[in-house]
Amino acid sequence: MSLQIATEDGVRILTLDRPEVHNAFDDALIAALTAAYDAAGRDPAVAAILLRANGKSFCAGADLNWMKRMAAYSRAENLADAQALARLMRTIDTCPKPTLARVHGSAFAGATGLIAASDIVVAVPEAEFAVTEVRIGLMAAVISPYLVRAMGARQARRYFLTAERFPAATALALGLVHEVVPAEALDEAIARHLKALKAASPAALAASKALVAAVDRPLDDQVIADTAERIADQRASADGKEGVTAFLEKRKPIWGKGEPS
Repeated sequence: MSLQIATEDGVRILTLDRPEVHNAFDDALIAALTAAYDAAGRDPAVAAILLRANGKSFCAGADLNWMKRMAAYSRAENLADAQALARLMRTIDTCPKPTLARVHGSAFAGATGLIAASDIVVAVPEAEFAVTEVRIGLMAAVISPYLVRAMGARQARRYFLTAERFPAATALALGLVHEVVPAEALDEAIARHLKALKAASPAALAASKALVAAVDRPLDDQVIADTAERIADQRASADGKEGVTAFLEKRKPIWGKGEPS
């Protein structure tokens, strides 16, 4: 299984378990995560949900084999694919239970969306982050509402456009993560947050999450649908196809290939 699911002392633990590919996700893992968050959110025995990962990386973004399949997708297939990822992000974001992310190693592309959609994020100093989509002719469409909300539009402009890697200290300053602790203190920090959450009323926690969403003007269906439409169009564009193909072929892309002059 690419996703390990366990429950310990009222905490539903979701562990990304594809270390051989740096926990990169594909359509199967996206579906499994969506179902796992949905089930945990509806389970009265679950007090909180923790997302973590096995291996060197937290999550390297999209799986290469999945990207190879995407390269041959029609626009309709791309749209359905993008909508599935959008559902995962929104399921995490609107989950009535507190959601935590324990981040070590690399967290790139879609992984930054998983982090931005989570309520509480703790990372080690060595963790690295990047929003890399433009490097392969795409854009961070369905994760963009969560990243922009977390780091602000001004900072999002920089990191969406440069695709540069940035350390945990920068992620902390941007608001993408809430706390940075040494690796040996990571589990202790997570335990501290879980203890605080368990001391609170489950109903009050759910109501408080709903309150924040209400006063922060939550994402609506139109925005979610629009982001899926945009990435489906970009994937089907000449630059989108060229970028993914060049990435898979390990060569530099030729931008503008096939575009009208």
